Amino acid sequence: MKELVILFLFAITLHNLEEAVWLPTWSNHASKFHKPIGKNEFYFAVIVITSLAYLSTFYYLSFPNSSLAKYILIGFMGSMIINAIFPHLLASIVLKRYAPGLLTGMLLNIPINSFILYHFFKNNELTFRELFLSTLIVAGVLAILIPILFKTGKFVSKQVY
Repeated sequence: MKELVILFLFAITLHNLEEAVWLPTWSNHASKFHKPIGKNEFYFAVIVITSLAYLSTFYYLSFPNSSLAKYILIGFMGSMIINAIFPHLLASIVLKRYAPGLLTGMLLNIPINSFILYHFFKNNELTFRELFLSTLIVAGVLAILIPILFKTGKFVSKQVY
């Protein structure tokens, strides 16, 4: 199981790189889904979120018997599965325009995270209730954190430049 969770890092890193390259420009034309966001503030937020994914993975790898470590990691994986659908797939359909992150969300995050979660279920290390609650909590924390990170990134970039 430990070896499989490294795949989560591969998927989220490529997904966040895809977003970092194209999402700030895309956000200028996606007012229904995303207010325009500057590159620096987005880069700051995506670096922090990616770092949290790495920290949660290393926490689990260091303490595989810790329920908290497992729930945070599982919640992160579940959140990234949902993220591929809402907003990426939904935005692409509604706007009739590719939303950055859709490709890596659909081809990496959903299959890789589902595969890892399947193994948690197969090894009787996870229940649907645990997956649901973990995903709900981590997604909620991320949803609250992202706007804060955008504001912080904007502030930091003004101080640096």
